[in-house]
Amino acid sequence: MESPRDVAAIRLDNALLLFDEFVQATVKNADAAALRGLERRFAERLQIQPSYWSQIKGRSRQIGERLARQFEQNCRKPAGWMDEPHGASATAAPADAQAESPLPRDDDERFIVGLVLTYYRRHPQRARTRLLDLLSEVLVPAPTAAGASPVPPPPGVLRPAAVPAPAPASDKDLWRQSQRGVAPLKGKR
Repeated sequence: MESPRDVAAIRLDNALLLFDEFVQATVKNADAAALRGLERRFAERLQIQPSYWSQIKGRSRQIGERLARQFEQNCRKPAGWMDEPHGASATAAPADAQAESPLPRDDDERFIVGLVLTYYRRHPQRARTRLLDLLSEVLVPAPTAAGASPVPPPPGVLRPAAVPAPAPASDKDLWRQSQRGVAPLKGKR
């Protein structure tokens, strides 16, 4: 039997999946402004207050048994649907079960994702190149030791050539490498 924490995480993931389905069915090109209005309309569909939906997304409220059944009924899902993993997280390996959901958790994250998607959809190659450049600048460690500033060699002494770090084989390798070096942001309190 799954622990209550696991069920709560599955229900949250499924609620966010329901919201994504609602967005896709409602808006063809969802930008940040459109998403703000959709949050309220989605809460109305679930028959809850928009502030309550915001608290659920922000992880300050959990989806209980009665509310899970209400979500299923209002979104035309079979009974028990909210308690079973669906979507991308359902196919993840058990080791990944504890990882956070890749879905945006709050309005700020949705806004950023909307901006990046808008840029990417308009200029895919330029967006990919620029985003990878930005990520590599921020996430790839500098060749010097942590906290040490480079010291110039004394006059007349040649500095040994720095050995560059091996370049990632692909964009996916760079993305995986960058993910390893980043701790998740602290949640709002």
